[in-house]
Amino acid sequence: MARQLMEGSEAIARAMVGAGCKFFAGYPMTPFTEVLEHMADLLPEAGGVCINAESEIEAVGMAWGAAATGARAATGSVGQGLSLMQESLAEICFAQVPLVVLNMARGQGDYFQATRGGGHGDYQHIVLAPSTVPEAVELIQLAFHLSDTWRNPVMFMGDYYLAHVNEAVDVQPLDFGPLPEKDWALRGVTSGTGDANIVSQVFPVKRNAEEWVTYGQWLEAMAPRIEAMKAGVEPRAETTHLDGAEHVVVAYGTAGRFVKYAVHLLREEGVPVGFVRPITLWPFPDEVVRQAGEAAGSMSVYELNSGQMIQDVRLAAPRVPVEFIGGISYDEAGFGIAPEMKVGKIVEKIRAQMERTLTR
Repeated sequence: MARQLMEGSEAIARAMVGAGCKFFAGYPMTPFTEVLEHMADLLPEAGGVCINAESEIEAVGMAWGAAATGARAATGSVGQGLSLMQESLAEICFAQVPLVVLNMARGQGDYFQATRGGGHGDYQHIVLAPSTVPEAVELIQLAFHLSDTWRNPVMFMGDYYLAHVNEAVDVQPLDFGPLPEKDWALRGVTSGTGDANIVSQVFPVKRNAEEWVTYGQWLEAMAPRIEAMKAGVEPRAETTHLDGAEHVVVAYGTAGRFVKYAVHLLREEGVPVGFVRPITLWPFPDEVVRQAGEAAGSMSVYELNSGQMIQDVRLAAPRVPVEFIGGISYDEAGFGIAPEMKVGKIVEKIRAQMERTLTR
């Protein structure tokens, strides 16, 4: 497929189908609705199934069931809808079932939801946050690969802009390397054998099996799984203008795209400012942030919320002063169009923060 101008929601859907997604379920909530509509159009032609579920709870349950058979499956919503899925997402982690979950967010108020979770027990999602449509095409395919590799849900953080912006993109299937066999999947061939596969958040083996694991032992096994994912998933980050920077601004997603351009304009004026954009929100690119912050001496964080990712930036660079220059900004419908997210305003916020830092 040659490069062509394509809306983000369609590009994401085409990339999911190209990655082998065979089942998709969701409940309409803009800007997630547009992805759901494209999947409904594309999946049947690719031999898959797309269901407009009765609610987000049914959607995640359907997707969980499909994923348990070994099929590549996905679901999603906006942050409000994902709130209804939190119990299931925790249970899916405990059951060790791969699933891709989209958050086509309204603003950036869902950072804690994605990186900390709202379910029960000890679990963690891998979280990917693109800033452009071409990057989204790559990361949504990477999400399926990482999910299959680690048998764990992967959260894809999009937003209103990503869903509706048109960009030139070439949606081609990407090969990220070999994957483990899905010998755990429920395919209906082991039933009645006495050694049936079990995909359960409570017990990984039959209660009457010789190898018996208690529920507590099963939950305790989550800790080493989380540590293995944290060590095994390569943190990703974009950096620019770090050479000679005396201050670094950190931002993610579409907001990061605006901040990057603001930093570029300031650099053209000779202002020594640099930029870091975390791409993996979990595992967070701690080392990249730490090195950039310590080299510059001060940092600021721009988010479209009251300050969430700033906690991870401060944890990554504890010896560096880190200040917040973002804020909550929605349009009248609450879709996260962010009236305050204008390059000129971001430039002035960065300039003002640098002046405050230098006069201390």
